[in-house]
Amino acid sequence: MTVLDLTTPEGLARAHVDVPPEARAALLMGHGAGGSVSAPDIAAVARVALELGMGVALVEQPYRVAGRRTPPRTPKLDAAFGSVVEQLAAGPLAGLALVSGGRSSGARVACRTATGIGAVGVLCLAFPLHPPRRAPAAGERPTRLPELEAVQVPVLVVQGESDPFGMPPDGPGRTVVRVTGDHGLKRDLPRVAEAARTWLEGLLA
Repeated sequence: MTVLDLTTPEGLARAHVDVPPEARAALLMGHGAGGSVSAPDIAAVARVALELGMGVALVEQPYRVAGRRTPPRTPKLDAAFGSVVEQLAAGPLAGLALVSGGRSSGARVACRTATGIGAVGVLCLAFPLHPPRRAPAAGERPTRLPELEAVQVPVLVVQGESDPFGMPPDGPGRTVVRVTGDHGLKRDLPRVAEAARTWLEGLLA
């Protein structure tokens, strides 16, 4: 992959880009809050996209490029991601249909920015439906479901059956594939890859 350092309003971001000559679409993937674009599930989905002839761009947020593990507030994450996509769409991904995605925090960014970047689909790995519960509490847990429901294009969510962040429901235009494992999605990577392949093939068709 080609590694590109890109200036954003939030600092220097980095994109790992691979575009086959025949590509007509590209998959963009962001990482989890304290993770990296080399996470096993991201790598598995990226391989599937390349096998389908798609371009791939794995996006590192500026805070991770700077060596920090704690993400900034959501507007800064979204602004940085949008800036990266804008630059890639004017460069190596020019003319390609864009499928946006990410794991965990990166999936939330992909959902929130889908309309702004003109994505034709959103692929979510381990969408964190609920914030982590640090202590027992009465009443309902806060939910990020509105972020998923706001997406106006097809959505795939691949979720571990025992994910402590919860299980998103199916919905109009939204496919939820349940796989063995937890939030890391490491226990059944072949199933993660299969779900991504099936959904991407349908989307590209």
